[in-house]
Amino acid sequence: MSVLNVAVVATPGFSPFHFSVPCIIFGETMTDPGRFALHLCADQPGRVESDLGMVIEVDQGLEALDHADIVIVPFWADPAQPPSGALIAALNAAWQRGAEVVGLCLGTYVLAWAGLLTQRRAATHWEYERDFSTRFPEVQLDTNALYIDDDRLITSAGTAAGIDCCLYLVRKHCGSALANRVARRMVMPPYRDGGQAQFIERPVPETTRDAQINTLLDFLRRNLHQTHDLDSLARTVNMSRRTFTRHFQKATGMSVGDWLNAERLQRSQELLESTDNSVEAVAELAGFHSPVSFRQSFKTRFGVSPGEWRRTFRGRGSV
Repeated sequence: MSVLNVAVVATPGFSPFHFSVPCIIFGETMTDPGRFALHLCADQPGRVESDLGMVIEVDQGLEALDHADIVIVPFWADPAQPPSGALIAALNAAWQRGAEVVGLCLGTYVLAWAGLLTQRRAATHWEYERDFSTRFPEVQLDTNALYIDDDRLITSAGTAAGIDCCLYLVRKHCGSALANRVARRMVMPPYRDGGQAQFIERPVPETTRDAQINTLLDFLRRNLHQTHDLDSLARTVNMSRRTFTRHFQKATGMSVGDWLNAERLQRSQELLESTDNSVEAVAELAGFHSPVSFRQSFKTRFGVSPGEWRRTFRGRGSV
């Protein structure tokens, strides 16, 4: 098997963690020397300073991309700032001749600025979803994905997802055995599917500015296992159904049904992580009508099954 050249682009204000990920995986932790050749490059050779004031010396300019099989942009310090014309041209040329072009975390912005992601699927850190989608509405952003490979344009979510993405590249080119050995050396799970959800805590607000609605929310949280309808809830707060619906939406930003579903899913996460209850019992305790509807709702929201969630957070021995 021929050596694959990996070019990692250092950019001003780079993140030391994100920059180290491809350097570690394709460099020092590689258990089978000769599979990858790592090259560090920048717009201009010389000193490049990180966001923490750390400095690295880079010997190569963007000519390193001319012969790279994999080009990785590990980070981008300012999403509002387009990259240089030279970097945009080099990335486009690399992709046009068949290289894989990778954006880790906010490095996805660089690929988007370069026009490579137009009408393609991409991933980036979930906190930047609104900003990214506003800047690049033509990109099909999926913030539920850890990483996405769309025709040699590979993008990942934030921080640890960059490790998953780089291990995916090792697996793709060299097979699972080598990827597993690299992951073991890094004390990492050997495989997380790219479509697995970014495990984000997005809790429903505990309180609102509406005292009546707050009282009702407390009641509902204590009784998620029960069936609730709009008419009975409206009577609880002494409102008409129409007035109650309007007040609830204004206070929470959600419909009653959406709020209940979000709270029940959050409750189910807690039960999966902290109890040994079966999935069927968790579904009932969280207020879902059936285990089937629970599994469907959970998979739709988080991208993994309840069992997979439990194994991730409680270890492979869990059922």
